Amino acid sequence: MANIKSAKKRILVTRRNNLANNAKKSEIKTTIKKFDAAVADRNLEVAEALLKDCMSLINKAAADGVMHKNAAARKIATLSRKIETIR
Repeated sequence: MANIKSAKKRILVTRRNNLANNAKKSEIKTTIKKFDAAVADRNLEVAEALLKDCMSLINKAAADGVMHKNAAARKIATLSRKIETIR
């Protein structure tokens, strides 16, 4: 455990940021699972709406530094390829 006041504060800030980042990652994963289910059901309208949501969440996560920009681009490209299978 840290003894210096600034180090103690950094521990608290890091813990708070970690919880927020994990929540964002979890939301992205949940939306992607819903998207995959819509693609599996061949439901184009729902899949397109969920793709838009996924792209928005992924881009926001990349902008916030939760996810690397190349990882975000890779996920978006993968999702875009999946929706092409039902178009």
